[in-house]
Amino acid sequence: MASSSIARPAALAVAALIAILPLSMVSCSAAQKAIDCGNTAVKVTGDLADLTKAYDNSSNDSAAAGKALQKLKGDLDQIGKNSKNTDVAKAVTDLKTQADKVQQAVDKKQAPDLKPLGDAAGNLTSVCTG
Repeated sequence: MASSSIARPAALAVAALIAILPLSMVSCSAAQKAIDCGNTAVKVTGDLADLTKAYDNSSNDSAAAGKALQKLKGDLDQIGKNSKNTDVAKAVTDLKTQADKVQQAVDKKQAPDLKPLGDAAGNLTSVCTG
């Protein structure tokens, strides 16, 4: 259920990085974008996998989800500060907004809707490959 909506865009982000890296040598801005996307893909993929794992088990581990969300948001803060590409920075901000919504649901002991978070990760993939 949740794993396909999050893991697929995250995996696509990693695949996009692999596709971009050889092309990134064309210009400095393309190289910087590839670096930004690479850093983002690696960190976000792990964080989303942890979050998905917390909701894939039958107990819906809100404590584990809370930890995964805090790590995701911390990584996104760091990535946003370091991104030199405005499109990447905007996609990261959108992903943070969706993470905040998931956090609000977790805080209220509700099952979060992870699809918008997966969609935001997919948007980041689009920015990285565009």
